[in-house]
Amino acid sequence: MSATEFAPGLFIRGFEPPLHLSDYRLIAFDMDSTLINIECIDEIADVAGRKAEVALITEAAMRGEIADYKESLRHRLAMLQGVRESALQEVYEQRLRINPGVERFVAACRNAGLKTLLVSGGFTFFSERIRHRLRLDFARANTLGVTNGALTGSLVERPWGDICDGNEKRRVVMEVCELMGIDPAQAIAVGDGANDLPMMLFTGLSIAYHGKPAVRERASISIESGGMDRALEVLHA
Repeated sequence: MSATEFAPGLFIRGFEPPLHLSDYRLIAFDMDSTLINIECIDEIADVAGRKAEVALITEAAMRGEIADYKESLRHRLAMLQGVRESALQEVYEQRLRINPGVERFVAACRNAGLKTLLVSGGFTFFSERIRHRLRLDFARANTLGVTNGALTGSLVERPWGDICDGNEKRRVVMEVCELMGIDPAQAIAVGDGANDLPMMLFTGLSIAYHGKPAVRERASISIESGGMDRALEVLHA
């Protein structure tokens, strides 16, 4: 189904606006390049002098050009081995910013009664800080391995596994919907990369925020210019 340009830089697909936030119960957000302005793994790699190499793989993965996301992440993580743990705080303080319109949009969702979920292929060092900053209800992300103050180049095994990829994002959204006793049609998913598509296609409404082509072409709402709060132009409180 083709998209319609509702307003400059704002496209809609498969519905007649306006919709109402209060008709939904849950919203799930990707983190890197969605809630925040950076891909954290690329910025950590910059500290190791390997940003260009890592960023090329990240971009290909987000565009859906790499079939095995988990293997691509393991490959990128291996390049971070030995980076000092303190570099994470430097990235957080010096490079990471909340994207335009995010705080307003998250507040509108909260005020409409939606539960909020951050589900990321990034790292808990950042996701937990963002969860607290934006007062989100739940979060799922990967945990970097650290030994003697340096990154190990691998992830810590968790009860659910070690890598939060597209399938895990979908599974988490599915599980939270079940725990809340709601239908997936009552959930919204927001992302920008190919690994967000499994959860975006599972929920009743999907929002691409400055998404890669494969994501823009499938999303219910595609924000291609301006901040995330542009979604409120068609998704009323």
